[in-house]
Amino acid sequence: MLGAIEAGGTKFVCAVGTEDGKIIERIQIDTLTPEQTMPEVIGFFQKYEIDALGIGSFGPVDIDKNSETYGNITSTPKRGWANFPFVKTMEEALNVPIEFNTDVNAAALGEMMHGAARGVDSCLYITVGTGIGGGAVVQGKMLQGLSHPEMGHILVRRHPEDSFIGACPYHQDCLEGMAAGPAIEKRWGKKGHKLQDNEKVWEIESYYLAQALMQYIVIVSPKKIIMGGGVMKQAQLFPLVHQQVKELLNGYVPLPQITERIEDYIVAPGLGDDAGITGALMLAKQALEAAK
Repeated sequence: MLGAIEAGGTKFVCAVGTEDGKIIERIQIDTLTPEQTMPEVIGFFQKYEIDALGIGSFGPVDIDKNSETYGNITSTPKRGWANFPFVKTMEEALNVPIEFNTDVNAAALGEMMHGAARGVDSCLYITVGTGIGGGAVVQGKMLQGLSHPEMGHILVRRHPEDSFIGACPYHQDCLEGMAAGPAIEKRWGKKGHKLQDNEKVWEIESYYLAQALMQYIVIVSPKKIIMGGGVMKQAQLFPLVHQQVKELLNGYVPLPQITERIEDYIVAPGLGDDAGITGALMLAKQALEAAK
């Protein structure tokens, strides 16, 4: 029995399941303060005799196992969660092996093992929602350097018709500041799901997303790109992104996956909304194997 946490900025999904990714039971808990949220999280897992726990968390987080602050959520603007010792809290409560990573890295792992990237050893998972984040699996391993990737904070060219100043508290007009859900709402005065018939909204949105994907393709060269999150549930976005990525690359990466079959290369999650929690189960599986 494995435990999994997908810790998001608005909700925690907690589940127990098996090594093959099957979810047996789950609950959803609002992300309030640690004092309010964590007792419910711990209480859920104390009902089961789990053998290991996987955590995919919103960030930034410290995933360097040699660091004194390994397992902490670090510089998040979310109230009460900055410098929260996530792994230490769960270890003290459950006394089981724990593997910890970002929510998007977990989702990339879940999609590679059980979803849209099954059968390849390299993929990107990009989430476009309250924020924008990206996780990568390269040659079967989650990408990690000094820290984890922060793909939502790359700089992008401004759309010629876009005067919006940007919504990122750190960089203003980075990708997340221009294209995450809150940026759409601040720019247009309505949430994205109320703007689905406004073609200009999605033309501008896809303009920014396509720039990002073009850069990820030339830098990381993933074998599959998966785009999830609430904003990507606007189905009209995918054809626009496909078209603009091809135009931006302009034949520079002359591979048939992009030039001929891009609709099979940049895709929606095969696991739907379960990519993150399935990936967290796979992190728990890694923790269990490392402990043996």
